[in-house]
Amino acid sequence: MKRKLLIGAGIAGAAALLLANPAAAQEAEEIVDPNAATQVVLDNIFIFFCGVLVFFMQAGFALVEAGLTRAKNVSNIMMKNLMDMSAGVLAFALVGYGIGFGGDELLGGWFGFGFGIEGVDNIDATEGLFPVTFFFFQAAFAAAAATIVSGAMAERTKFKSYFIYSFVLTALIYPIVLRWTWGGGWLAQLDVPFSDFAGSTIVHATGGWAALAGAMVVGPRLGKYGKDGKARAIPGHNVPFVVLGAIILFIGWFGFNPGSELAADNWIAWLAAKTLLAACAGAVVAMAVNWIMDGKPDVTMAANGLLAGLVAVTAPVGTIETWAAIVIGAVGGLIVVLSVKLIDRSGIDDPVGAISVHGVVGTWGTLSIALFAKYDDAFLGRDDAGLFYGGGIDQLSTQALMVGVHFVFVFGAAYLLFTAIKLTVGLRVTEEEEIAGLDVEEHGHMGYALDSGGSSSGSSTPTGSTLSV
Repeated sequence: MKRKLLIGAGIAGAAALLLANPAAAQEAEEIVDPNAATQVVLDNIFIFFCGVLVFFMQAGFALVEAGLTRAKNVSNIMMKNLMDMSAGVLAFALVGYGIGFGGDELLGGWFGFGFGIEGVDNIDATEGLFPVTFFFFQAAFAAAAATIVSGAMAERTKFKSYFIYSFVLTALIYPIVLRWTWGGGWLAQLDVPFSDFAGSTIVHATGGWAALAGAMVVGPRLGKYGKDGKARAIPGHNVPFVVLGAIILFIGWFGFNPGSELAADNWIAWLAAKTLLAACAGAVVAMAVNWIMDGKPDVTMAANGLLAGLVAVTAPVGTIETWAAIVIGAVGGLIVVLSVKLIDRSGIDDPVGAISVHGVVGTWGTLSIALFAKYDDAFLGRDDAGLFYGGGIDQLSTQALMVGVHFVFVFGAAYLLFTAIKLTVGLRVTEEEEIAGLDVEEHGHMGYALDSGGSSSGSSTPTGSTLSV
């Protein structure tokens, strides 16, 4: 489906050029099917609406990250989410989109080349999506990949350094992954093509492995680990933010997954239902596992379980039966609890669990296709590709190849990027700034202004520290 639609969009662009000839336009008017024209409008409106939902997820990311960190850093969290979206979209428009979907293929499909958005002003296509609709939707995905890193590096990263990272990731690192896959590059050209319907690896694991690199280079927060190396809890300041943010992300995912069909057809409600069930399974299992392990059902872990179920089902959602979505989401909920605890004990400080939710669980979702794929999602090229349906291990080999190459590239590129930033403009704030809080030190005002007593701006003293946990 998706591949056919992308091809159709290209054909439509060529057709628009031909219609510049008056004679050709007149002939085309005689053969255009009114129902087909209506479908074009419906497709573009639907994908535009889905893109809006995906952009709305930025609010969810911001609330989850702010809630899981301390009050003295809430403005910094909000600013980073605002700017990784804004800088990311511009970088993607100017450079990244051309690399991911540009017409010039280099190095056998490992890289693409182009600047700007080809055909962005063409809104006269007679089939498929307008180029500007496709760009709008893809830009929302690029912004989502960039913002995942924010939480893992929260409370100790310089804002200017994070701004640089956001631009580079959406201009270069993420678009190269796009070229390999959705852009028709080397992975799409294999005899057994790679499949990732809506981005468990392409979007989420890209953000997750970049988050891992960033957290390792910047180091843990002050006080996170004792002299014995054991992790200490640094509670977030606002659990309602976390739950509200998770629910906003949940809603946004109904643009993320059904929108990846790239058409308003009879599949979209089914895609939404599988997304719904996987998310709920992830939340319930994460709550139960954490309850068993720690003796109490933790609210924030249940919220991360919800997100884990969503990330897990994002890749296989176009290939699986409904029952499989529940299983995949449930396994995602189990994995995220175990992964968060393991990463915490390993000395890597990830305040929001971004590495686990997006990197680790995103990898599981991508591999699950090789087990549960029943239907052709237009990437697989065949039905019954999953091992459980007699498809053998061919698909598993392709999925595992991408998982390995993707990790090496994204983690390696992000690690080099953060190291270069650290050695030049600096990556981490000073100890004094970290203790005082990044709101005042980085942005000149508190996130929560006191009605009496304190100044809300212009002070370098830790005026907001009494609100921190």
